[in-house]
Amino acid sequence: MEYKHTIGGEASYTGIGLHSGEISTIRFKAAGPEEGIVFIRTDLPNRPEIPADIDHVVDISRGTTIGIGTATVGTIEHVLSAIKGLRIDNIRIEIDGPEAPVADGSPVVFLNLLRQCGLVQQDSERIFFELDAPISFSAPEDNVDVVIVPSNELKVTFMIDYKHPYLGTQYTWLPSLDYFEKEFSGARTFCFINEILYLKEKGLIKGGSLENALVIAEPNMSEAELKHLQDIFGYHKLVTVSPEGILNSHPLRYYNEFVRHKVVDLLGDIALLGLPIKGHILAARSGHKTNVELVKKLRQIQKKNELKKMYQKGKGSEVVFDINAIMRIIPHRYPFLLVDKIIEFTPGESLVGIKNVTINEPFFQGHFPGHPIMPGVLIIEGMAQAGGIMLLNQLENPQDHVAYFASIDNVKFRKPVLPGDTLRYELKVISLKRSLAKMHGETYVNGEKVAEGDFMAMIMEKEK
Repeated sequence: MEYKHTIGGEASYTGIGLHSGEISTIRFKAAGPEEGIVFIRTDLPNRPEIPADIDHVVDISRGTTIGIGTATVGTIEHVLSAIKGLRIDNIRIEIDGPEAPVADGSPVVFLNLLRQCGLVQQDSERIFFELDAPISFSAPEDNVDVVIVPSNELKVTFMIDYKHPYLGTQYTWLPSLDYFEKEFSGARTFCFINEILYLKEKGLIKGGSLENALVIAEPNMSEAELKHLQDIFGYHKLVTVSPEGILNSHPLRYYNEFVRHKVVDLLGDIALLGLPIKGHILAARSGHKTNVELVKKLRQIQKKNELKKMYQKGKGSEVVFDINAIMRIIPHRYPFLLVDKIIEFTPGESLVGIKNVTINEPFFQGHFPGHPIMPGVLIIEGMAQAGGIMLLNQLENPQDHVAYFASIDNVKFRKPVLPGDTLRYELKVISLKRSLAKMHGETYVNGEKVAEGDFMAMIMEKEK
């Protein structure tokens, strides 16, 4: 058993934001055992609090930005990486601006401040995200591949391949978080000179400099080009190029510092899951965009596991929710419970339910005597019952709520359903809000579509 940790004191740092160019002060404070990682915008009315989790990510175009309402905090990945690297579970982070300071482009400044505060064990057990089987994620358009395999602790293997004269293929691995502070926390962010020139022309990276990032030059840059860079950054001395191709000749802190910084970013992004991971992550050319997509995938698995733990008594094989679990989730009962089990479930996205149709169904007595056919309206009702489960992961007390139809559109019946058939309900989310869901449903028998329709379901509190 492991216990959660917070910090034992307070620490602050004032610096410039990489993209906004605004000066802000970030202050670390202890948090309660179940608070997680929370940013507080102290410069805004009512001091809005923004949980640092994947559900609050609002932008990944230039670093990782979280937000709630109109309040946002940008470029938080290095702060989160330092927190993750020290295995801190709960912390409150006050900030008086829209972007975390860039410091020297690495997490080491924040890590040293947190280390000075000391770590305090809390009376709450640490819960891990654990894998039963490998999970893969690919983005062919970005040439990115990520695989996570089961492991008894977090490990990372990372490879980059830029095919640049000064930066080709680099590889590194983090055998455990015990190595992060010494071997990875000092790795600085990097970019290529062409990227810098483009962003500067667009009025971006207002706080960027050759001191808070490793800028990689192009081969054989002329004195005129270097003088142009000197003017862009407002330097008094001529910009130089090191043998490794780094502008202003900054010595590397590690021989493969560039790929080590990719591990820094990855650790900061996976902190958005809200749970420490027991798994070995193998990543090729991944960045913030694909890191966040990976965390979203893990979050879906986490939500499904939480629901199974909440409602499923005992362990099923391929079943996500058996009939007993379903009866704990939705209020329907005989003779109007039209879902027997849920076999696939991706929270917020899709669901597959099963209904076995037998001659004992009460509606067959009158529909029709001597020629039993399942009423089409009950097939639609069964799809709606299955789809309503997709809203439950957003409710703290689903037993106190019920789903009502708001609309049913584009319904088609393609084939009659007879006793002995097994219905396979397939529901996909079109849009999902806290109390309103739009879904498209299709029902199959032996692989043939028998019905389909578009649903809008509204979740309302039961009358007491």
